[in-house]
Amino acid sequence: MAIKVGISACLLGDQVRFDGGHKRSDFCANELQRHVEFVKLCPEVGIGLPVPRPTIRLEQHSNGVRAVIPKTGDDVTERLAQFADKADGHLKQISGYVLCAKSPSCGMERVKLYDPETGYARKEAQGIFVQRLRELHPALPLEEDGRLNDAPLRENFIMRVFVFNAWQQLPQPLRKSDLLSFHTELKLLLLAHNQQEYRRLGRVVAEQSEINEAFAKQYIEAIMAALGQPATRANHTNVLQHIQGYFGDQLTKQQKAELSELILDYRDGVQPLLAPLTLLRHYLREYPNSYLSGQRYLNPYPADLKLRYAL
Repeated sequence: MAIKVGISACLLGDQVRFDGGHKRSDFCANELQRHVEFVKLCPEVGIGLPVPRPTIRLEQHSNGVRAVIPKTGDDVTERLAQFADKADGHLKQISGYVLCAKSPSCGMERVKLYDPETGYARKEAQGIFVQRLRELHPALPLEEDGRLNDAPLRENFIMRVFVFNAWQQLPQPLRKSDLLSFHTELKLLLLAHNQQEYRRLGRVVAEQSEINEAFAKQYIEAIMAALGQPATRANHTNVLQHIQGYFGDQLTKQQKAELSELILDYRDGVQPLLAPLTLLRHYLREYPNSYLSGQRYLNPYPADLKLRYAL
């Protein structure tokens, strides 16, 4: 079954923006779409606004942030929030969401927030639709189209989408054996992204006797938050050296030295992450190890997305 990813419809070229245009994302339309099935939504069209349409802006009022159409004075805050609830049947099926930046409905961060009395705006709000989306699905990976142009952010988002999809595929009700298998697959990824949570979640999983819905929700939210932290070169180096240790008895002295040098070259920014990973995967094929073979760190998503070339 194809992985489903929500997306602002304008990012796939649909002419649904306020001015009748679009913001087509080449990465989403040309690369990511080969591996996922997009679920297109436009909250503003979804609540019945026309194309083209008067602009919406976020305003700070005494009763909170409101989405207002300045030309008419109409307040569409509740309608945009309720659209997320109405679309929840689709949202429950998705494993991630790509959102249109700066949008008063879909912007994740730094959306203009106006003072209606002065007209002065601060870039500190989030869109009404995405705010409700986060409330409904706090573990769901989210990213904006512009941020996908940044190689580490793009890689991180796609990695989280594939991890979250794997979680969604676990049989329900969740058994501890399935949870242990899932968590084991993530150990090296967690180590690369958040060492403190790597240790804490390991203890939590080991000590948990009852896997109920509340625990499962807390667990996956913690996992996705941890993986959302940027992986540093130092942490990646630690993981690479950890993997290297599994081949201590198989490699020659020269092979060990070459691999160590390649890992340190990555640490120093001389080589991309893909270089030591490629050599480690080669050794894994020569000297199979069931634990390493099951680690998502080594193959977190389809290789042809080329996401680790620039890391």
